[in-house]
Amino acid sequence: MTDAESRADGDDETALDRILEASPSRLGVGRSGRRPRTASVLSFRADHARARDAVLTRVSEETIERAGLHKITSRVSDQDEYLARPDLGREISDATVTELREACIHAPDVQLVVCDGLSSTAVDANVGDLLPILIDGLEERGFTVGTPLFVEFGRVDVMDAIGEELEAEIVVNLIGERPGLNTAKSLSAYLVYGPERGKPTAKKSVISNIHPDGLPAIEAGAQIVELVATMHEQQGSGLDLE
Repeated sequence: MTDAESRADGDDETALDRILEASPSRLGVGRSGRRPRTASVLSFRADHARARDAVLTRVSEETIERAGLHKITSRVSDQDEYLARPDLGREISDATVTELREACIHAPDVQLVVCDGLSSTAVDANVGDLLPILIDGLEERGFTVGTPLFVEFGRVDVMDAIGEELEAEIVVNLIGERPGLNTAKSLSAYLVYGPERGKPTAKKSVISNIHPDGLPAIEAGAQIVELVATMHEQQGSGLDLE
């Protein structure tokens, strides 16, 4: 091998090291003959199992109680129905409507909602840190904050039904993102101004990738508060924002 070839090989190794440091993707894992290495296969299976668990397990009661969340459910009755009928996860029953009107603050500036979504792990991992920061930040800005809610088997658009019934100006929905093989702890914050049933996704704003290795809870809380203030000022969300 010539000196030039040796330098080129060295440069390639250095470049691969830099890529591996910068990316969580499964790169440079190597092979053993025609098959992946045992360690790579086991790592993949473990990450896949964590992703499945995030979807199929429920948010812990301890998380809900510690966060001071009032628990309600969507129209979904169980996990199988939740996965098969997304439409039911976007709505609440008449009994739940009555419960909201009797137990919750009416017409708040900001209604906070937490949904399990597609990752209970994300809710367990982030809400305990994020929610207090969010409430404190909103109240410091002078917003009235509604009774924080946890919706079991909730989809994103359940925020519209809740906000409409409580006549909230703005709703913030903290919901578990669909888990990937890199992390099952990622949370999203969806925000809507003037919530009403049937409001299109384009009229909603979103801050995503909230997790310890992505957007930290403290920073996410600050960003959400700033976005709420902008929505309040411009009286819109999503594509309605300048």
